[in-house]
Amino acid sequence: MKIPKTSTGDRKFLELAFRLARRGYGRTSPNPMVGAVLVKNGRVIGQGWHHRAGAPHAEIEALRAARGNVEGATLFVTLEPCCTHGRTPPCTAAIINAGIKRVVVAASDPNPSHHGKGFKILKKAGITVSTGLLAEREQELNEAFRHWIVQRTPFVTVKAAMSLDGKIATRSGESKWITGPKARDYGMNLRVGADAILVGVKTIIADDPQLTTRKKGFEDKAPRRIVLDPTARIPLDAKVIAPSTTIVVTAGAPVRRVKALRQRAQVLVAPNRNGGIDLRWLLKNLGREPIIHLLVEGGGETNASFLLQGLAQRVAFFYAPIVIGGRTAPKGVAGDGVPDMASRILLRDIQWRQLEPDLLLTGRVGAAA
Repeated sequence: MKIPKTSTGDRKFLELAFRLARRGYGRTSPNPMVGAVLVKNGRVIGQGWHHRAGAPHAEIEALRAARGNVEGATLFVTLEPCCTHGRTPPCTAAIINAGIKRVVVAASDPNPSHHGKGFKILKKAGITVSTGLLAEREQELNEAFRHWIVQRTPFVTVKAAMSLDGKIATRSGESKWITGPKARDYGMNLRVGADAILVGVKTIIADDPQLTTRKKGFEDKAPRRIVLDPTARIPLDAKVIAPSTTIVVTAGAPVRRVKALRQRAQVLVAPNRNGGIDLRWLLKNLGREPIIHLLVEGGGETNASFLLQGLAQRVAFFYAPIVIGGRTAPKGVAGDGVPDMASRILLRDIQWRQLEPDLLLTGRVGAAA
């Protein structure tokens, strides 16, 4: 994409729109995060962001918040304005009716059915449209939505907290706490941004986690909890068991156990693949719900299943400055591993973040461009 020549002011106002868009983090699914700023005579006269699915879009929020006459103003928005009537009316119509003379947009709508149509409608109405500035920032902001809207399967992030030698627990199974408070708080922030949290049944048996968010300001946020349990081994009194929790089993699971689980939680019977859950089938099923962003939190076998089958898009690995050791101590990524170095899993767009004594590595899964 050829990025148009833009002023310093354009960048400044669009960066403000991105800061506003981030305020919708954890709230907008299955919609993207979007921010908008209205500028007239070099001054901000209105700003807004998409608060939640079903609520007015960022452009409408900015128009409603505008001070004074907006006719002739410039609208800065992080994503192409919608042009169809969904839960809310099309934003393109509101922009045209308001008399906006110019629209600066970071990136186009990734939905193949809508891509570029909003721009055409605005241009046809005589509005100047500039696109491409800070496009990469928008793609990063809404990477989960962009993946889902095209693939119709969840964007998968594999998360693990490990020692420097890659252990997620001691040989006796003790795992609390490997990382410090700041890293654990960041982990909770990842949960807030996900639609569902998935673990294997071994994690439930070993740790009995609740898999809740426990994040200030998001007390009402309750990501879907999913447990992979091919043979229905999960204890019926596990903390994660609830009517909103999904236990994924296979047809080979004992009928009596499955019947008992159905009285306490949702049960999804998945096809069997190599003695376990068919994860590709599961992701397609979750994508239809829709689950946009799936956070996989292990244990090591579950993490390996997603990574080695090429089903993960991002990793978030927390490393504590400790060494645990042990031949039988659980690993952050287990499984059979790759057969040779040519098959190794590569990460790109690597970022390191220091969280007090701990380090967080994030990266996209896939070969470097």
